[in-house]
Amino acid sequence: MITGSMVAIVTPMNTDGSIAWGDLEKLIEFHIENDTSAIVIVGTTGESATLDMAEHEKTIKFAVDLTAGRIPVIAGTGGNSTSEAIHLTQAAKRVGADAVLIVTPYYNKPPQEGLYQHFKKIAESVDIPQILYNVPGRTAVDLLPETTLRLAQIKNIVGIKEATGDIERAKYLIDNAPEGFALYSGDDATALEFMLAGGHGDISVTANISPKAMASMCQAALNGDRELAERLNDSLMPLHKKLFLEANPIPVKWALNQMGLIPDGIRLPLVTLDARYHEPLKQAMIEAGII
Repeated sequence: MITGSMVAIVTPMNTDGSIAWGDLEKLIEFHIENDTSAIVIVGTTGESATLDMAEHEKTIKFAVDLTAGRIPVIAGTGGNSTSEAIHLTQAAKRVGADAVLIVTPYYNKPPQEGLYQHFKKIAESVDIPQILYNVPGRTAVDLLPETTLRLAQIKNIVGIKEATGDIERAKYLIDNAPEGFALYSGDDATALEFMLAGGHGDISVTANISPKAMASMCQAALNGDRELAERLNDSLMPLHKKLFLEANPIPVKWALNQMGLIPDGIRLPLVTLDARYHEPLKQAMIEAGII
């Protein structure tokens, strides 16, 4: 089981929207050097929705080849079409990803049985560890705990990224999931409590710009050291909040650009961070000791 701080890494882009491969290499090395537990590539924060299939597959392969086993790579392979999700999951397995992260099918609004059959079909089609991803605020569909627990009985469905921020739901899953099923927070602001309740880690946006502090906070929480974890998390809380002043990944890409780590490219329909949010986000970065 992968535990700790897992970065939902951005996909660096040039001003024209093309992928900045050299900067992606630097970012991945930055995370390896700063104790990030895993690279989550082409997820929501990686703008998976605007990458075409060839780019998606190339980006996964790039991360796998570059890390060369030094750090696990979890590939985002979800889609609102079951056949497309299977295709991307097969591609991730082919290039050697350690696991995949599969978001609930967005826009379609399937019922719980449809969600169950969707994830079951992918699991049966591709023999690779699969992590469910529930983020109803973006997908307009909620994978309910009862459906998650049904899916947890399938051998290669190994965990869930639960991004509702609902700690009571997290506790229910922690108490009822089978042994070895990984429970990951997908909400930085509540990740500390999620892990102290028995969760196994955080798939984090904040880790993009503060990987060392996030890694330390997660490790303290996993060790049950509430005092240290809270002290570290208090310094990160302004980032947890301000990195969502506009839709993710707009703020985090602006912050990384301010740190000199990536160009300012982002793909439509997303645009660069509105000027009125520059100062609040910059202040949060100062409070966290990043700049």
